[in-house]
Amino acid sequence: MRSSSSRRGTSHRRTPHTPRHTAAVALAGVAALIAAAVQSGTATAAPEKAPSAASKANPGSESVRLTPAQRAALLREADADKAETARDLGLGAKEKLVVRDVLKARDGTLHTRYERTYDGLPVLGGDLVVQSTAADPTASVVKATRAAVTPATTKAALPAAKARQQALAAGKAEEAKDAGINRAPRKVIWAAKGTPVVAYETVVGGFQHDGTPQELHVITDATTGEKLYEWEAIETGTGNTVYSGTVNLTTTQSGSAYNLTDGARGNHKTYNLNRGTSGTGTLFSGPDDVWGNGSPSDLESAGADAHYGAALTWDYYKNVHGRSGIRGDGVGAYSRVHYGNNYVNAFWSDSCFCMTYGDGSGNANPLTSIDVAAHEMTHGLTSNTAGLNYSGESGGLNEATSDIFGATVEFFAGNSSDVGDYLIGEEIDINGDGTPLRYMDKPSKDGSSKDAWYSGIGSIDVHYSSGPANHFFYLLSEGSGTKTINGVTYDSPTSDGLPVTGIGRAKAEKIWFRALTTKFTSTTNYAGARTGTLAATGELYGTDSAEYKAVQDAWAGVNVGARSGGGGGGGTSFENTADVAIPDRGAAVTSSVTVSGRTGNAPSNLQVAVDIVHTYIGDLKVELVAPDGTAYTLKGYGTGGSADNLATTYTVNASSEAANGVWKLRVQDNASYDTGYINSWKLTFP
Repeated sequence: MRSSSSRRGTSHRRTPHTPRHTAAVALAGVAALIAAAVQSGTATAAPEKAPSAASKANPGSESVRLTPAQRAALLREADADKAETARDLGLGAKEKLVVRDVLKARDGTLHTRYERTYDGLPVLGGDLVVQSTAADPTASVVKATRAAVTPATTKAALPAAKARQQALAAGKAEEAKDAGINRAPRKVIWAAKGTPVVAYETVVGGFQHDGTPQELHVITDATTGEKLYEWEAIETGTGNTVYSGTVNLTTTQSGSAYNLTDGARGNHKTYNLNRGTSGTGTLFSGPDDVWGNGSPSDLESAGADAHYGAALTWDYYKNVHGRSGIRGDGVGAYSRVHYGNNYVNAFWSDSCFCMTYGDGSGNANPLTSIDVAAHEMTHGLTSNTAGLNYSGESGGLNEATSDIFGATVEFFAGNSSDVGDYLIGEEIDINGDGTPLRYMDKPSKDGSSKDAWYSGIGSIDVHYSSGPANHFFYLLSEGSGTKTINGVTYDSPTSDGLPVTGIGRAKAEKIWFRALTTKFTSTTNYAGARTGTLAATGELYGTDSAEYKAVQDAWAGVNVGARSGGGGGGGTSFENTADVAIPDRGAAVTSSVTVSGRTGNAPSNLQVAVDIVHTYIGDLKVELVAPDGTAYTLKGYGTGGSADNLATTYTVNASSEAANGVWKLRVQDNASYDTGYINSWKLTFP
């Protein structure tokens, strides 16, 4: 979550905490798109009960709750078999797999996540997820890159010192304070965008302009010296203390003293930095197991809120999704509160495996609410599963994932002082006018976030490009239109003006978690997120289910892909899902569909849904070619800029064309370096 430099320093709720006891908190492959459309009116439904589609999840597809020991055993098995798995996947002799994570379904299906090396060098953007069954150890695979990892050379022509200079310059360009090299340039293979090449990865430390620690990763081409990519590894958030009333905390007694160590949740600890910016500070401890008084002036109050939020988040992931801790290994992260002076932010850091919270403007409003704690811990989950790069469209999905699960943890908590909602930072007057920081039902209400996908969305701040995914999750959970939930009134629009029927939050959160942990990779963008969530839904509920159609429609509602029937009133669709490689700066390629059974001419509002996976879409020219050879330009060369991938629906006036016949999507790459393929496309006759 993102902070602003000007935050009002007053909290409007002060509820004291009362004595805690040591008892734990008691808390409760993608098929072709379907032709039939979901029929519904504008949602006007009611208060507390979320909508729900009729289908029940396939029990065999549900994840098994693995103990840390069981997970470790599966990881050992995968590690022992990794060479054979690499051969089965057709990887080259110089490519090796490194096991990273594993999930198991009740039917025995495994999803194993791997990193990759080439000739001993880490392959950034080479991660992949393998789905294995009893019958087939490599039944399917999702890769962060479809390009073959065969760099022309692994030798660097550029001295490491040049990469160091470039990285420092990048850090200073971000107005960083005390920028310095945190990690010297290391040689890697960069495969996240375009053709894999040998490169240097350098990490710049110091502090960002707002006081947040900096871990800026800069990728430099080791042959040409070109800066290929950069991203910030410190993943930030914002909010103020949402005092949760009287709560129980799990603490540890040592002699006559108590401390904030949660032995029931991986020994999660909460520390007091006391305005410092490094180290762990001091573990909260005291003689009476009473933590704070609800006022920010008592430093224990923020510690109690952070400890409580971490416990809720741990319980949510364990009880709802079967994951024991952020890494799934039963080990708790830790929390640090009272970071810096007047620091209006919170962040997750992989390097310390911890959440850190500032005290806000005037050190009067600690940023330790339930949704902020869940948001930051979820950054850790994402880092240890999909590893979504914190930049571009993948960065927006990363940030949205934390917002999504921040909201679901808040609902899960069932805390009467902070009821669940689809608002981020709703309990604090962070904008000075009583409004939340972000809105999931209509993200643009915050003035900066986007309601729907567009081709340049990857170039804006990740906290604002998260909007379409947040909006998708709301639509999938609750549907479009006006409704009131837990006393909050929402009015969610769609980009195509057509209604979406929700399936309920319980199903939506299962779908997003499964997609995150088994389908998403470091380079997943919005088109890939649609594909991944559809695959997850198909496994859970079937590809002919109401849930599957709802996922299609919710994505269409934020301008990612087509509706389940091509429109709100039904329609007939013709689709080609075969991959067609687009040669780099080469001849145009085509993908065809044969339209039959229509009478007369095509309509004036023919829908052309395009899903093209390609880095730097500005290189592409995309045309629809009618049966008589007439070409309609959907996207011209030079438009779309440096954004990755094209997943959108065009409306074409094809009323002069005969409907029946062979229609083609024609794509040409007009510039060198960036590569990709036609993933699928579809014609829909409304």
